[in-house]
Amino acid sequence: MSVVSPDLLRQFDLTGPRYTSYPTADRFVEAFAADDYVQALKQRRSGVAAMSLPLSLYVHIPFCESLCYYCACNKIITKHHERAEPYLRYLSREVDLHTAHVGLGQVVSQLHLGGGSPTFLSDDELRALMAMLRRSFSLAPGGEYSIEVDPRTVDEGRLAVLAELGFNRLSFGVQDFDPAVQKAVHRVQPTEQVFALVETARKQGFESINVDLIYGLPQQTPESFDRTLAQVTALRPDRVALYAYAHLPERFKPQRRIVTAELPSASARTSMLARSLAAFDAAGYVYVGMDHFALPNDALAVAKRQGRLHRNFQGYSTQPDCDLIALGVSAIGRLGATYSQNAKTLAEYYDHLDQGRLPVVRGLALSRDDLVRRAVIMALMCQGELQFESIELAYLIDFRTYFAPELEALGVQAGQGLVSLNDSGIEVTAKGWFFVRAVAMVFDRYLQADRNRARFSKII
Repeated sequence: MSVVSPDLLRQFDLTGPRYTSYPTADRFVEAFAADDYVQALKQRRSGVAAMSLPLSLYVHIPFCESLCYYCACNKIITKHHERAEPYLRYLSREVDLHTAHVGLGQVVSQLHLGGGSPTFLSDDELRALMAMLRRSFSLAPGGEYSIEVDPRTVDEGRLAVLAELGFNRLSFGVQDFDPAVQKAVHRVQPTEQVFALVETARKQGFESINVDLIYGLPQQTPESFDRTLAQVTALRPDRVALYAYAHLPERFKPQRRIVTAELPSASARTSMLARSLAAFDAAGYVYVGMDHFALPNDALAVAKRQGRLHRNFQGYSTQPDCDLIALGVSAIGRLGATYSQNAKTLAEYYDHLDQGRLPVVRGLALSRDDLVRRAVIMALMCQGELQFESIELAYLIDFRTYFAPELEALGVQAGQGLVSLNDSGIEVTAKGWFFVRAVAMVFDRYLQADRNRARFSKII
């Protein structure tokens, strides 16, 4: 990580997409609706190749007991846990509508419960949810089954229930261990509580434990974040996700409660990132890509070494590129050459299901150009290299002609040491891997036509 200097980080202090999909979700249109999604489901059922490939499932649980001021997720703040019961009933209806089109028993190799706070659900509700999913889908042995955990909502007994239900990966939302920062973002959770939960999870046999951190929060300084980094490296989770806070109060109402004057300066943010890279490197973590770090023996680090990384709406994954069925309010899925998103409010989500319709309200059917560019962007984001011939054979194009302007722009990045260009392909350098979003952005046709990037997070 010595190739990355604070000066270089400042140079690439830009905003851009995270490329959990291409085109990105801001390009979805309402012209793509439930009927289009049903057609995509039917095509999966009728396609021999698609039927033989496992699915990924995402289930969105929107409820949280308290508001975190930095949060940009689709969530519902409530202490009324009885609201979960009707939500689970509607989730069951949505699953039934899916299986009516795609068939029962589709094999699932990856399941992720996100939110919100999935651990808002009681033990019995989590049991009911997993039983419902198992009735409709076939969860493959050895798959990745993960859940996002709010440390304030679980104890040793609850972790035991998660293990009993088949979850083998946990993601703890930590963000920062500093008490002043926790108070400023309205998420107070004692350090000792997190350490105890991680130790318990290890004893209970969870295969991988992730910790989420955020830099750029109010009251943070490089020195205070150093202390958090020291605590995290002592905790030694299998994976760390380090996100840059994007302050967009005009889009996300909770962020209006953050005191802007308390946010760290751009130079302080850059320093936090540089120190984070150095700290994780010194602690023996592998830089997987973008904001992901993993211990060398973790499946994600192994996939990086073996060139098997993939990317979906949850970030980097070890699972092969596959269709993703997304369940719940606001959830985003992918089927074949389409993306879809469910209704963003409970009222609209429930209304669609009451009418016997899938709650898809927007999405996109990818054009041929979208598919070509998606293949290029995902190859760069996941493998860090691209052979022109592979794209030419798959999409019947001449790469150098089709992407002439993009290759010219990459020439500038080659001069900066981010990529290496030759007659047969593109390779992202060790330095460039830290700025791979900037490399991928060169091939984003929508982004090049629209310079309004303020809606995106920082690329580093």
